[in-house]
Amino acid sequence: MITINEHYLKLQASYLFSDIAKRVETFQENNPDKEVIKLGIGDVTRALPKASTDAFHAAVDEMATEKGFRGYGPEQGYAFLREAIAENDFASRGAEISPDEIFISDGAKCDTGNIQELFSQDITIAIPDPVYPVYLDTNVMAGRTEEFADGRFKGIVYLDSTKENQFVPALPKEPVDLIYLCFPNNPTGSTITKEELKTWVDYARDNKALILFDAAYEAFVQDDDLPKSIYEIEGAREVAIEFRSFSKSAGFTGTRCAFTVVPKECVAYDKAGNSHSVHTLWNRRHCTKFNGVSYPVQRAAEAVYSEAGKAECKELVEYYMKNAALICETMDSLGYKYDGGKNSPYIWIEGNMDSWEFFDMLLNKAGVVCTPGAGFGKCGNGYIRISAFNSYENVVKAMERIKEALA
Repeated sequence: MITINEHYLKLQASYLFSDIAKRVETFQENNPDKEVIKLGIGDVTRALPKASTDAFHAAVDEMATEKGFRGYGPEQGYAFLREAIAENDFASRGAEISPDEIFISDGAKCDTGNIQELFSQDITIAIPDPVYPVYLDTNVMAGRTEEFADGRFKGIVYLDSTKENQFVPALPKEPVDLIYLCFPNNPTGSTITKEELKTWVDYARDNKALILFDAAYEAFVQDDDLPKSIYEIEGAREVAIEFRSFSKSAGFTGTRCAFTVVPKECVAYDKAGNSHSVHTLWNRRHCTKFNGVSYPVQRAAEAVYSEAGKAECKELVEYYMKNAALICETMDSLGYKYDGGKNSPYIWIEGNMDSWEFFDMLLNKAGVVCTPGAGFGKCGNGYIRISAFNSYENVVKAMERIKEALA
């Protein structure tokens, strides 16, 4: 008899964004003439940079010739892209990362979900609340949690992120082995200072723990004093893995390209206390379960680092941050408290009511889709997340409708 992985049965209802889609579908069926403006899921709306599409076309043309054709590429990614990343994303910030410590993939979501396969079942995991659902759900699937009760899974150390701590959680009061951090944060839009991040790196070094640092939104950091990479912090190479993506900064949500950085000094331990290279383990997993990102896509990603590509990506980020500024201005005028929007494309708004109630009110009264904070964890209840990833024209219309609905 074939049996299932019963840990999947612990997962709560359906995926957050599936729930949202169903409510929106019902609304549109009941209001066929009402235009819905979606400021919920963080999908971009602007076209790919011309530098990337030009490189994409050129690479496809190469593939159409006998001489230029490429079959299976290196699972870790082509050297030309890994070298461009190392120079532009890390060396330029004073972080020492070599090209062979970079693994190209088809998405940060995939890598943040898959990385947990490297670690034993009985480790203690610390996850922020509110949090991007993938961190938690993949560990539930892997069997590292107990039953779900009172809005949380037992067996997980939750790091409360609230307005009292500016949505930057405090160090855990008990020893933990694996720590998830995301800054700029999804969903709260909060950022972390170098001093605050150093306390986490020091904690990990003192406790032989490992930090999984999701930096998918680093391109939106406007304040030069804030870290864009955890490797700007001394000692981080020993205790941190970093995840990056081209999805938001260059519009690759549909093109699929990202990367994970695993320094060679980074180690984990067997039950006897012997250290092992996490870089070696991830390389083995990567080669076994992943066949690489296509050559044309990697050439398109490389073009992001050309002078034209940098300028076009900067323009994309500025466009979305203009949207964020308008959302913040609207919330200010309505007297709502919020976080994010300054160094992040997300605005985390305190609604003074249940999250789903706030979601339904905006959908039904304004035809605007947001994301209910409760879907990100217990600490998210009472908040909604609004995304700046839409056209400026749509954001203007959405804010006008919200003003009318909430006046």
